[in-house]
Amino acid sequence: MARPRTFEEDHALEAAMRAFWNAGYEATSTQDLCAATGLGRSSIYNTFVGKRELFLKSLRRYTEQRNARLAEVMEGDLPIREKVRTVLWWAVDSDPADPPGCLVVNTAVELGPRDSEIAELVRRDGERRVEIMRAALERARARGELGPDKDPLALARFVSAAVGGLRVSARGGADRAALESIANITLGVF
Repeated sequence: MARPRTFEEDHALEAAMRAFWNAGYEATSTQDLCAATGLGRSSIYNTFVGKRELFLKSLRRYTEQRNARLAEVMEGDLPIREKVRTVLWWAVDSDPADPPGCLVVNTAVELGPRDSEIAELVRRDGERRVEIMRAALERARARGELGPDKDPLALARFVSAAVGGLRVSARGGADRAALESIANITLGVF
């Protein structure tokens, strides 16, 4: 008979996600994962099979959380400019409890060039985010919030790239004034 798990798998996955987000895949050791999750090495391997599988679950969790948050804002009732401002300011005023930067962007840079499975996961995530924003921008254009000359797909890609750039800048140590200036220039398009 299998022993019951004595830990909360969801809590362990959240802790592992934050460890990978903070240090990256390569720099996060199994010992780091043990320390972050409070699990022993055997519990990590018995539950998640291995470091790579735990990383993939962590990355999927991150993308699901972030995309749900984005969809909630983009499907809400705010004017499109306020929706875009909200998304940009998530990067400007990121939660101090979160590691700097973005797990997806960090992963794309670290692993994308040499791991096709992860590159595909990151690509699909980017497409999903762009689609969420494109749909909101289409609705805004239909309501007259955007001019007919504004391309919702191009704007969605632009906002996505700006947010990624803000996250990289934050990870690189940019101060709030620098992040605000980037966000305000982006918001000026709307």
